[in-house]
Amino acid sequence: MSESYTALGGWFEYLNADCDYLKWSQYLLDKLKAAGDYKTGLDIGCGNGYFTRAFNRAGYSVSGMDISASMLSQAKRLAAKEGVRCEFLSGDITKLKVCAKVDFCTAVNDCINYVPKTKLKSAFARVYAALNANGAFLFDISSENKIRNILGENLFGEDGENISYLWFNRQTDDGVVMELTFFVRNESGLYERFEETHVQYAHTEDEVIKALYAAGFARVQTEGHLGGDKSQRIQFAAFKR
Repeated sequence: MSESYTALGGWFEYLNADCDYLKWSQYLLDKLKAAGDYKTGLDIGCGNGYFTRAFNRAGYSVSGMDISASMLSQAKRLAAKEGVRCEFLSGDITKLKVCAKVDFCTAVNDCINYVPKTKLKSAFARVYAALNANGAFLFDISSENKIRNILGENLFGEDGENISYLWFNRQTDDGVVMELTFFVRNESGLYERFEETHVQYAHTEDEVIKALYAAGFARVQTEGHLGGDKSQRIQFAAFKR
């Protein structure tokens, strides 16, 4: 299987259109405004850069970071297309180092589910080190319930005009292994087949909170997705001393 998000990278935002990114980004902007007078940020696991672009359009100076070259390539194209000036960097939250500290970091839409349990504390410690005093870290996870009972051993698929996919899940002790097959229409009209494997880890709310405090964060707040219930997604806000 190829590296995760190699084939999917250029289509990620398109395939996640049902997430209501507009409402999600406004939720995060409201949280940032309420948290403090922040100006600079780093959007970790930025994907195709939707939230990076939204933060910059709202007046923040935010760079996007992702481990996938394909994701970053599409992020740069979309930012240029929309006339949003922002920087995109290659990086991994478990190895995060910054040249200059920022006021806030974000990690939106399952980024933390890709971090193994054994690396949660060290990843959070790296984010803590990247923040200015009183800085904030806003992120979310797919809940253990979602990983176990909704994704679980299930099969998903979509048949589109330009891209179709089959998504097989296999549950493990730590989470779920996702095996995806994509059929992508090329410029000649023919379909090319790509395969990827993703691994997401099932973190409990308590495990995440414990790791945040162990990494040095002084205050942690949690709520459900967009302020709703926590059955499928949990939102975290952690603050540096």
